[in-house]
Amino acid sequence: MLEAQAFPSATQQFVSREAICAVFGETYDPVSWQDWRWQMRHRLHRLDQFEKLLSLTPAERVGLTMASQRFAVAVTPHFAALMDSEDPNCPIRKQVIPREEELVAAPGDLVDPCGEDQHMVVEGLVHRYPDRVLLLAQDACAAYCRYCTRSRLVAQGDLNALPKRLEAILDYLRAHPEVRDVLISGGDPLLFSDDRLDALLSAVRSVPSVEFVRLGSRVPGFLPQRITSELAAVLRRHRVWLSLHFSHPRELTPEVAAACDTLADAGVPLGSQTVLLAGVNDDANTLRELFTGLLKLRVRPYYLYQCDPVLGTSHLRTSIAKGLEIMGQLRGFTTGYAVPTYVVDAPGGGGKIPLQPPSVVAHEGETWVLRNWSGRLFTYQDPPQA
Repeated sequence: MLEAQAFPSATQQFVSREAICAVFGETYDPVSWQDWRWQMRHRLHRLDQFEKLLSLTPAERVGLTMASQRFAVAVTPHFAALMDSEDPNCPIRKQVIPREEELVAAPGDLVDPCGEDQHMVVEGLVHRYPDRVLLLAQDACAAYCRYCTRSRLVAQGDLNALPKRLEAILDYLRAHPEVRDVLISGGDPLLFSDDRLDALLSAVRSVPSVEFVRLGSRVPGFLPQRITSELAAVLRRHRVWLSLHFSHPRELTPEVAAACDTLADAGVPLGSQTVLLAGVNDDANTLRELFTGLLKLRVRPYYLYQCDPVLGTSHLRTSIAKGLEIMGQLRGFTTGYAVPTYVVDAPGGGGKIPLQPPSVVAHEGETWVLRNWSGRLFTYQDPPQA
């Protein structure tokens, strides 16, 4: 196995595993630490728990105090151990520790930025694109990103349990044979037991028109202990494509590398989606390191998302101009496999719109003037039209 790195620097004060276990009155045990159910039982939720591990800022204290009234907080011990205890601008910490800024509603902020609710044809099934649907499997995640697009649904307890919804979902799929592609997300479907996930995938695969099944998950980064050979066998049996989510190279730990190896060795195709986040990954060097690191783990960078305008997330969003600048510093400066498509998921339900630095400089008749990755201009001549 090719090991990933944790990308530490000499000045970073990582939270120790021993300190995390002590929060729960336990002694660090490496066997327990590798048990994904132990990790889920020992997630960090409360201000008093984080106070024992981090030098909290006033803004973080307010965020943690108000979190119960806004959007849930949960951080797995695995992910918490990657945080810098002294630096509030730590890129891991900024993703999962709420701040006072979440209470600010900026112009353009939306509760449902992607317009999913208006395209929800039955509870938990969103049909926005002609041949694709989104199946919301559940409302729980291993940890909660502060920029979550579905914060209105995730961890809110408003989504009925899947068994109560599944028959209506299957009826809709059978009645709409134009649907060929089902993305199962939520909440995180990899938090289901192997048996429950197997049953869900079998049910979706039973619909004759369904050709592709994808799972969206951040479990391999938040909870790599969950990725077992048994789980990988379930995914392989149903020919599932897996869309992962990584935001920073520090997340590519040896445990994550082992999880990705287990999946890739089982023949599960792996792609990654990254959200562009201010102060976390909004520079070309960080993203280049992340994307090339993912390739080493056989994970293809697929999308770089402009952060959705979720209510209370303006402090985490960059400008589109910044995103285009970064893309211009990636393309041509690293292998094309490591350059994802930069997209905006159009607010209000318009779907994904690809963005790239301007490459067509001029066009007249059959002549095109094009700009390459280094800024040089080239002419391309169309063939004569009959």
